[in-house]
Amino acid sequence: MPQRSVISLLFTPISLGAIELANRITMAPLTRMRSGSSGVPGDLMVDHYQQRAGLGLIVTEGTYSSHESQAFVGQPGIVTDEQVAGWRRVAEAVHARGGRIVMQVVHGGRVTHPGVNGGRRVLAPSAIAINGHGHTEKGKQPYPVPQALTAQEARAALEDFVAASRRAVEAGLDGVEIHAANGYLLHEFLSPASNRRTDTYGGSPENRARFVVEVVTAVAEAIGADRVGLRISPERNIQDALETDREDVLATYGTLLDQLRPLRPAYLSVLHEDLEGELVQELRRRFGGKLMANSGSSSVTTRKEAVELIEAAHADVVAVGRAAIANPDLVERWQGEHPENEPRPELFYTPGAEGYTDYPLRRTIRA
Repeated sequence: MPQRSVISLLFTPISLGAIELANRITMAPLTRMRSGSSGVPGDLMVDHYQQRAGLGLIVTEGTYSSHESQAFVGQPGIVTDEQVAGWRRVAEAVHARGGRIVMQVVHGGRVTHPGVNGGRRVLAPSAIAINGHGHTEKGKQPYPVPQALTAQEARAALEDFVAASRRAVEAGLDGVEIHAANGYLLHEFLSPASNRRTDTYGGSPENRARFVVEVVTAVAEAIGADRVGLRISPERNIQDALETDREDVLATYGTLLDQLRPLRPAYLSVLHEDLEGELVQELRRRFGGKLMANSGSSSVTTRKEAVELIEAAHADVVAVGRAAIANPDLVERWQGEHPENEPRPELFYTPGAEGYTDYPLRRTIRA
């Protein structure tokens, strides 16, 4: 009997700010590169997201907030009227099936290349390149040394986040998730390895957190804090946004969340391998609102893990990646404890329908 009640809790409704979810399983933001050179969501993306509308909430793949900020070939944007129209079709399709969807808005920062963003500048908090190569339309190329943002350029990037968020709401999405994780621009400000500034945006934990606070605050003022989530990935150490000093990590992210707490954003999404640990739970306490938990890309989030996170009250909702890719009807499968399709990672970033919209439904298999 206790196990049955715990399992049922995973499938009960919950509110994240103004967004009402039918269950507590959410789709993690997943880069899929299906938008072509225009960055416009097309029929494939409409089908992909509509198929997964049974999840409590869909968080879209990272969507660029300006042409300059595009990080990947085939990444969708929310800059042009055509992109807004494409996302409107996505939102309408998800809503037609009773789903909820928010857009993850991102600035790629130094995680791009002129061969990706149309020959435009590459900007970051400091002029420090990533040690590695990125995929461009002409193959893999070394990451360039970025230009350090001036204060005026930082303000322009903030305004891009605000404009993109307004466009997302205009397109009919239920809200936005501000991407401050995984080594992209906002995370680059937070990390002492990528932020070597000496102005008000660099140096101390408080200064490194300042720009993220300003962006989230401005977006909240524009569309309502109850429709704004924030994603962070402390200590993930990806794309050279290194955070290896636990004391500094706690000071930086603690300051960030202390300042955002009065806004009462819809949720905080944390990507970390130890969701039950001291760091994540302390950050959750400092935030004071709903926690979306994601154990990351190093391991597949399972039904058992999701149940245990909710049972132990370590999270309010659980973000799921690969299982959501492979199982459009994941909620039905988990609710009935049915077998799952296996994801095909070799097709995650290919351009077509294969490995994207052709995963079978359980009812199709059974028939």
